[in-house]
Amino acid sequence: MSPHISPRSEELRRRFAEEARAERPDLSQLCLLVAAEADGSLDEAGMDAVQMDLDRLAGQVPFRPGGPRAWATALAELLGTRCGFRGTPGDYERLESSLLHEVVRRRRGLPILLSVVWMEVARRAGAPVYGVALPGHFVVGFGPAQDQVLVDPFDGGQVLTGADAELLVAGATGAPLNASMLQPADPLDVVLRILNNIRAWAAARPERSDVAMWAVELSLLLPAHPARLRYERAQLLVRSGDFLAGAAELDAYADVVGAVDAPAAQTVRAQARAARAMLN
Repeated sequence: MSPHISPRSEELRRRFAEEARAERPDLSQLCLLVAAEADGSLDEAGMDAVQMDLDRLAGQVPFRPGGPRAWATALAELLGTRCGFRGTPGDYERLESSLLHEVVRRRRGLPILLSVVWMEVARRAGAPVYGVALPGHFVVGFGPAQDQVLVDPFDGGQVLTGADAELLVAGATGAPLNASMLQPADPLDVVLRILNNIRAWAAARPERSDVAMWAVELSLLLPAHPARLRYERAQLLVRSGDFLAGAAELDAYADVVGAVDAPAAQTVRAQARAARAMLN
């Protein structure tokens, strides 16, 4: 973790790590802790207000409307039509589109954050709901596999046919849709994907290395994460001028990689030596 983080960030990260290791992690709470790291004005009262907004929206869902398609239709009527939750291409350019409190306020966001709103509202209303992490485009599912109904919150809750889902996957990957892509997404995988989106947003904006740093550090607090995130953090440290910490992180990453790829580990150790040499 960065040596110069504020006491507030330290507390947010402690709570994030604790929630991520809970028996049943609270997706909305994890997303709000990410948002609080991004937005210093989002305090405890602000996070509570978002939870109350989600509760209020859930209270407007008709009582147990029926099967999966009826649930999907009821949520689309409320969130898509009446409340106007949806996305536009321009939302991909805004960090706010990855922050739950801003998505609830603006009713705009990336597919995965709009899906979080849908999941949290539908869950509170008693719906059989879950996220579906299609490659390149996150959607929401209702019901068991044999009766699954998929909706696209980015498109206002449009119900997706099998052909629609195949087109989304083919457009993102060029590969066909397979059944494994339709499985319910684990909440921690959802959070990691949100943080990946934030890291990608920051990577396109070198002046926002501060965002890249906290996003990678939160990712590293998740119980399961790609080992390469340590390499990414090391590079950020070196670029920020913290050569010793960056070199130490490079060496630690080389220790992990060395068990499976000795040449790659040698390359990383050379980068660590180069980082230390920058102090001379």
